[in-house]
Amino acid sequence: MTFDMAGATDPQGAQAPPTRRGGVLLPTLIILGVVVVLFVLFTGFYTDWMWFESVDKTGVFTTQLYTRAVLFVASGGIMFGAVVLVMWWAWRSRPSFRGMTPEQASLERYRISIEPYRVRFMLVVAIVLGLMAGLTASGEWGSYLLWRNATAFGINDPQFGLDLSFYTFTLPFIRFLISFGFAVLFIALLAAVVVQYLYGGLRLQPKGDRASRSAQIQLSALIAVILLLKAASYWYDRFDLATKSETLVTGFTGLKYTDVNAVLPSLNILTFVALIVAVLFIANIFRSSWAVPVIGLGLMFLTSIVVGTIYPLIVQQFQVRPSELVKESPYIQRNIDATRDAYSIVDAAVTDYAGTVDPPTTEVLNASKGTLDNIRLLDPAVVSPTYNQLQQIRGYYSFNNKLDVDRYMVDDAQRGAVVAVREINLAGISEGQRNWTNDRAVFTHGYGFVSAYDNTALTNGQPDFFESDIPPTGALDVAEPRVYFGELSPIYSIVGAPKGSTPVELDYPDDASPTGQKTNTYQGTGGVSIGSPLNKLLFATKF
Repeated sequence: MTFDMAGATDPQGAQAPPTRRGGVLLPTLIILGVVVVLFVLFTGFYTDWMWFESVDKTGVFTTQLYTRAVLFVASGGIMFGAVVLVMWWAWRSRPSFRGMTPEQASLERYRISIEPYRVRFMLVVAIVLGLMAGLTASGEWGSYLLWRNATAFGINDPQFGLDLSFYTFTLPFIRFLISFGFAVLFIALLAAVVVQYLYGGLRLQPKGDRASRSAQIQLSALIAVILLLKAASYWYDRFDLATKSETLVTGFTGLKYTDVNAVLPSLNILTFVALIVAVLFIANIFRSSWAVPVIGLGLMFLTSIVVGTIYPLIVQQFQVRPSELVKESPYIQRNIDATRDAYSIVDAAVTDYAGTVDPPTTEVLNASKGTLDNIRLLDPAVVSPTYNQLQQIRGYYSFNNKLDVDRYMVDDAQRGAVVAVREINLAGISEGQRNWTNDRAVFTHGYGFVSAYDNTALTNGQPDFFESDIPPTGALDVAEPRVYFGELSPIYSIVGAPKGSTPVELDYPDDASPTGQKTNTYQGTGGVSIGSPLNKLLFATKF
């Protein structure tokens, strides 16, 4: 015997009331999700603040945070306001009579079903888009601060006569503003089209007007603003030519013959064309035909292909290629002059020196002994593999690919040296030893400093070290050989321990020790404390 409880009723015949469990579960999950997201955001914020505090640079963090917040609110507010405005305008100006075509009859059902939620739906869409825009714009805090704190270089570029600081500080932020403006306007246009179509302002039926008067005004205004922004984009594209290489000529930074004589005039023409087409759409606000502005838009697209792409290719192929050296020489000289300005050698004098084949005399060599003795034999850019071979000691240590140079007093004489720090290298640990504990709590720091004379070498060609090995030995008194903050250090390490705890950090290998190594506990003051339960939870969440 089986029972079907699907239609169970109480003794009076009434159906059992639905459970409230489903009605409570969804809001609970939403609240928990919001709490988790907020906690993750707080974790990133607070842990970053603790790090900046540990290096006494909270001012840098607060400046960045404040700038990001301002950009988030401003950009999010602009996107929110634009979307709400165009959707409200499209709804407010909806036609009162839409006809009874099959298309409108189908849309009427949607209009009736969404009407109770219309305002909330529009607000939710605008809020989501505003949040996305704000998050994207907040990432441009760097370009905003560069623009806000721009300082003139005092040198103008030869083509446009603008101070070079314009290209470093101002132009990147202007490009962001233009890109953001396009995003806002295209989304607003899409929202207007959707709402206008839903409420009958735009129609797809083959007979009659396909756009109401209000829809024509709204869409024409939005497209006109987009075209005005496109004209501004074309205008500032001109300045981009001064700082980037085009695909026509590779390996060259700055304007070239084709840029000056073809691309630049093309951008001027396209700027003018975009303005003309924008005026056509503005005029369309007061007209009742889409034909003229649409034709203008098509001609603008065609012009961008012919003038903006084909014409520069023709100039490059038939004017520049046959006599490239002659055509490009003035622009190559501009590049050379700019490079000399950048390195502050524009006033350097060039003197021709007539070489001599006469061998130097003993007197000349003796007089130049100081110079000859300091001729560098070790190249810090290429000697790193030799340092690794001779002084790496263990595979989990490593030296940087490019070493450094310095000078030290050795035996009462100043000597040049090629120096290197022996840093920890987690990639050198064997796979059997790779685990979270070893990576984060055991292999925490490098050990030792290596230095060799830069102007001498041993008889076998090896560097002449005067500071080397583990523990460090040599002419230098290395007070603290442990390297916790280095160029090759891991992203993070967990160091330190309560007083009296057994050290667990690998200090350095020691064959005389029963364990084959010495251990250590970090005693420094740098880094971020994770002693409290809250800090442990935050960093566990972050990493």
